[in-house]
Amino acid sequence: MKTFDVAVIGSGPGGYVSAIRCAQLGMKTALIEKYNSLGGTCLNVGCIPSKSLLDSSHHYEEALKNFSNHGINISGKIQLDFQKMISRKTEVVDQTTKGINFLMDKNNISVFQGLGSFSSPTKIEIKGKKNEFVEAKNIIIATGSKPASLPFIKIDKERIITSTEALSLKEIPKKLIIIGGGVIGLELGQVYCRLGSEVSVIEYADRILPIMDSSLSRELMKVMKKQNVNFYLSHEVKKVDRHKENIIVKALDSKGNEIVFEGDYCLVSVGRKPYIEGLSPENAGIKVNDKGQIEVNEKLQTSTENIYAIGDVVRGAMLAHKAEEEGVMVAEILAGQKPHIDHNLIPNVVYTWPEVASVGKSEEELIGEGVKFKKGQFPMRALGRARASMDTDGFVKILADQSTDEILGMHIIGARAADLIAEGVTAMEFRASAEDIARISHSHPTYAEAIKEAALAATENRPLHI
Repeated sequence: MKTFDVAVIGSGPGGYVSAIRCAQLGMKTALIEKYNSLGGTCLNVGCIPSKSLLDSSHHYEEALKNFSNHGINISGKIQLDFQKMISRKTEVVDQTTKGINFLMDKNNISVFQGLGSFSSPTKIEIKGKKNEFVEAKNIIIATGSKPASLPFIKIDKERIITSTEALSLKEIPKKLIIIGGGVIGLELGQVYCRLGSEVSVIEYADRILPIMDSSLSRELMKVMKKQNVNFYLSHEVKKVDRHKENIIVKALDSKGNEIVFEGDYCLVSVGRKPYIEGLSPENAGIKVNDKGQIEVNEKLQTSTENIYAIGDVVRGAMLAHKAEEEGVMVAEILAGQKPHIDHNLIPNVVYTWPEVASVGKSEEELIGEGVKFKKGQFPMRALGRARASMDTDGFVKILADQSTDEILGMHIIGARAADLIAEGVTAMEFRASAEDIARISHSHPTYAEAIKEAALAATENRPLHI
């Protein structure tokens, strides 16, 4: 039996990053992965492939609708090769996962392929092509999550699908019904809308993106409606049936009326749930709550002292970068260091176009907590850079403490919001005020100028360009 200082179960962003950091800190490290490919959901059937399709479909839409406005005239009909688009996505995934293999070799991390299952608090059985055991002084659980569903829906992976299947379809749906108006549904809905599908999003809540600031939800829905996505809010799905190639979804609206939707594909995107199947946590004395999450303390330590858990399998937002930060934190704790994470400052991003990103508190949260705050907001359309690129939708909103001016939240919808939000995270990590950002020089012309202007609006209501 091989022995290690640390064994990491799961090779997603949290797992493989944690393994690398453990190795960097001098620990003999093992990484155990159920599937043949490293990288977990994010690299294989999540973040990376979805962004590949979002970018490809964006290029296609730009060619159809906007190239002529830039003086670019394409002779003949623009043709879409959907399978080429899918194959490019697969190539990107392959390149990325091979990069993880390289990093494992570079850091002398031992990789085991198979299902990791606890035999004891220090021993893991690996059920793969050959069964073997490893022993480790410390163990990090990073088994991630899988798509959730509704109890009455039968996912057949052909016409009634999850995000995994939606990334590798053989054809473009004619009518795509999406159950769930969260991140996954909106991103994939926009992909297929751009490619010609009639897309209908059915959401149980009274707005899309219910976990984000409501102003972002309203603005994104307004933009996506212009892009021909149909939205049905406050609708409760009651039944999903398949009749050969026809999908029928029945839902109740806010008044209790039955609404029937018909399409050729139905994407079920009602969130994700922790994945611990086959892990046998009971053999190691690990407590699991009624949500299927592994219970951890502030150090991400489970009820068994030498075992830690990170990422989607524990409490908090299911985000790849959150898992990475937690993985690094655990590695450094094991090395005797004293790292910390402020989970309030983990940014949330939606990769639609325009992109949506936020960090810190929303207006609704501050009001609910009784915090007195001031608000500064600046529209993207007032930027020269936005007009030059024809990306004028959206705004930046900064929320600051009324008395101290400390930034409490930043909310962005617009071009490159996913990148711009890093300024908000940095400022809030150093507990900057809105005036601090207002006094910092921002390059002109850039999208980032909207952040400075929003900060000016939050300080003395003195934006310069509106």
